[in-house]
Amino acid sequence: MRDQLKEKIVPRKNLVPFILITSLFALWGFANAVTDPMVQAFKKVLELSNSQAAWVQMAFYGGYFCMALPAALFVRKYSYKTGVLIGLGLYALGALLFYPAAISGQFWFFCIGLYILTFGLAFLETTANPYILAMGDPKTATRRLNLAQAFNPVGLILGLLVAQQFVLKKLQSDDIVNFGALSQTKIAMIRASDLMVIRNPYLILGLVVIGVFVMIIISKMPQAKSDGQIIGLGNTFKSLLKNKGYISGVISQVLYVGAQIMCWTYIYQYAEAIAIPSDIAANYQFMAFMAFLIGRAIGTYLLRFFNPGKLLMYFAVLAFLFTLGTIFIEGILGLCCLVGISFCMSLMFPTIYGIALDGLNEEEAKIGAAGLVMAIVGGALMPKLQGMIIDLGGTGVKDLNLFGVTEVNFSFILPLACFIGITLYGYFTYKEKEKLYN
Repeated sequence: MRDQLKEKIVPRKNLVPFILITSLFALWGFANAVTDPMVQAFKKVLELSNSQAAWVQMAFYGGYFCMALPAALFVRKYSYKTGVLIGLGLYALGALLFYPAAISGQFWFFCIGLYILTFGLAFLETTANPYILAMGDPKTATRRLNLAQAFNPVGLILGLLVAQQFVLKKLQSDDIVNFGALSQTKIAMIRASDLMVIRNPYLILGLVVIGVFVMIIISKMPQAKSDGQIIGLGNTFKSLLKNKGYISGVISQVLYVGAQIMCWTYIYQYAEAIAIPSDIAANYQFMAFMAFLIGRAIGTYLLRFFNPGKLLMYFAVLAFLFTLGTIFIEGILGLCCLVGISFCMSLMFPTIYGIALDGLNEEEAKIGAAGLVMAIVGGALMPKLQGMIIDLGGTGVKDLNLFGVTEVNFSFILPLACFIGITLYGYFTYKEKEKLYN
């Protein structure tokens, strides 16, 4: 144990590239946080149902699914640096498309912008995560990724503050109870103004990403593509498909991302059910992100002493209990339980990622990373299903009672099921590791 504590998470020679790549984690965290409140914003501005507004998440996380494998194949052949630059370019393009989208006033145009934006994020995540894992001793790989991922919630917090202060607080639509009582001219003016409010953070974000693009292009990066002969792609796929630990890791990542996005997206609908407006509900999401940041720091520290699978299991069980409180306790206390789930989720993504790629060679890790990024599709599909549950009684959030609770409360049965699956994954990977040492 004493030798383990002395191991450096990041060797001195890799410190600068580690810092540069780690900065990208905050950058995509910002995009995630700005986008989550947009589900509620588009619902209000364009008078959409909960399931219709969930197309925001379908577009955002669907882009990850579609581009993750092509990104991995590209990085496999070329350099990490080139992959990062392409990712930043697509990120900036998608964000800047919000300008013509706001002019057109078409919901689908915004969704296309988000879809392209996440093409870029898929490139960045497919590149950055395995690169961080490879920047030192394999024994400290999971701790190193947790450290890098600790900067992700910093981006989340900044993104949420921007969404709250510069979007949600400025939406005129949020103050209107009945659009039908207004003239068509007045409605058109309000919508046009609110769409510009939604557009502005993405325009600024696009310009910031271009700035980061320039910084990366002039920076020197260490070895960024495989040395020697590349293993046949078919053999790599066969090897991964036969690896039960990796396949179960991908499934667990689907469950985790789905649970995370449901808990963060529908915090606004949960708050709406107890008469809390969107700009105030953002304060609770801010607390959720702070809990996420604190949980990530605590989890990274605890990984020095606990087997990753065992610690993952503990955090998943705690998340399960908080979710039960979210479902069956109504009012502010239930909302606080929903906030508490974020503390438990903080450890999950990088830990599942590290466990799933443990023991893979460099080529397998590059393709394997794509599967784990494609697993982010859980964030596209599950919020849509949750929106459909909330819409069972109508477009409101508490039109119907299911098993003694409102429909919005009941809808959190989906993340509850996800945490059961993650608990089992943590338990079995921990037990498998124990067998190796016994």
